[in-house]
Amino acid sequence: MSPAAVATGHLTAALELPEGLDAGPALTAADRLPGGWNLAPLPTGSEPLPVVGVSVADTAPEVTVTGSRVQLSLTERAARSATLAYTTYTALERARQERHMLTLHANAAVTPSGRGVLLLGNKGAGKTSVTLALGERGFTHAGDDLSILAEDDAGELQLLPGKATAAVRPKGARRWQDPKPVIKLAPFVRHPVPLAAVVRLTVHPAVPSAVLVPATPFSANEQLRLHEALARYISGIPTPLTGPAGAPYGPVWPLDTPHLARWRTHLVARLEQHPYAYVYAPDADSAADLITREYA
Repeated sequence: MSPAAVATGHLTAALELPEGLDAGPALTAADRLPGGWNLAPLPTGSEPLPVVGVSVADTAPEVTVTGSRVQLSLTERAARSATLAYTTYTALERARQERHMLTLHANAAVTPSGRGVLLLGNKGAGKTSVTLALGERGFTHAGDDLSILAEDDAGELQLLPGKATAAVRPKGARRWQDPKPVIKLAPFVRHPVPLAAVVRLTVHPAVPSAVLVPATPFSANEQLRLHEALARYISGIPTPLTGPAGAPYGPVWPLDTPHLARWRTHLVARLEQHPYAYVYAPDADSAADLITREYA
């Protein structure tokens, strides 16, 4: 094994790779992960780092955990692709949550006054299009599809820089099946910002007009949705160990602990203490106008 340091998702870990493994393809995924994905020499004399070990095997890929070490067994094809970056990022989600940071399938933007707005919603709910529309209204981007929610030492919730690129569907009714080009989001936040509000989006042309509905106190359904959202990355479900080629394979990763589950339950309670609303709108512009009037 060849030890190095990998920095991704706002923390640094020791990364052990097989001798001769080319990590170049993984570096191409750096702009598609919060905090990037970068390799450096292993620092000396610092506090113990979480460890991610990678091995290559012909058998079914697997994840094992021993103490602070996460061992990934990948196919050679996956290990020599951008999958290496995605799997090592997810392997560090437990260490991230132990430091009170959490990866969310969500978008985030910062108001002109410097406060963060977290945008939740199902796939296709309009998160990216609304975020781009907010950018046209003076908001700063803070993450597309992958955002980082954190709790500081004082117990205040913050947004950290998330994924700095977005895949944007081409405009035009006849181009809806075209591949989505990836763009860099600018301007993009480079430091933590206090969380001001959370919005759960539904953008659909069947909605007659934009409306904002307060969502607190939480219904049982919203509590369950948040519970699922906050635990999504530590379960590893979005990160198949075989990579994007062929049939995806990815068991639930053994990263979670009762302590972290209790912290995530605490996060649900803290989110309920913030402005939290459902926004329904027929299009991205009307949703962005409503969010701007309410929170900017």
